[in-house]
Amino acid sequence: MTTYTICIFTENTIGLLNRITIIFTRRRINIESLTVSETERKGISRFTIVIKHESREEVEKLVRQIRKIVEVLAVFGYLNDEIVYNEIALFKISTPLGGKSLDVETINKQYKAWVVYWGLDYVVIEKTGNDTEIFDFFAYLKQYEILEFVRSGRVAVGKTEKGLVEYLPEAEWAYYL
Repeated sequence: MTTYTICIFTENTIGLLNRITIIFTRRRINIESLTVSETERKGISRFTIVIKHESREEVEKLVRQIRKIVEVLAVFGYLNDEIVYNEIALFKISTPLGGKSLDVETINKQYKAWVVYWGLDYVVIEKTGNDTEIFDFFAYLKQYEILEFVRSGRVAVGKTEKGLVEYLPEAEWAYYL
């Protein structure tokens, strides 16, 4: 199966997430990750959806179907080599008194992860990277007691010269300062 990242620019409208996800449900396509945030233009949201599918044609049909939604301004589909992407993961690791001490130097230098909270009985470590890097770090941390693990959805930008928002229809957009 091939991994596709679909970037959707929309007006910020109530109920739009439901209408978009119904298209995936009807086509029986599982969403691997979903991230939604406002763009640098006020009132414009960006959905970054990761799916795995065998057929490029089916993914292209899906993209065309999403484009038909009135509030959708632009939709782009990408393969992994056409984008720069990252995820963030947080690990809560037990650090009981007298337990195995955490090798912070290895965590920082080898895995490029950081302790972001140090409590009495646990630490929280942040790791950014692609899913392979995050799960390699997860495998390393198995030597400790992992109390919690949470991973964000993918955030991505295209490897094009222009920013994707430059493809949006012309209008009077408000920008953040």
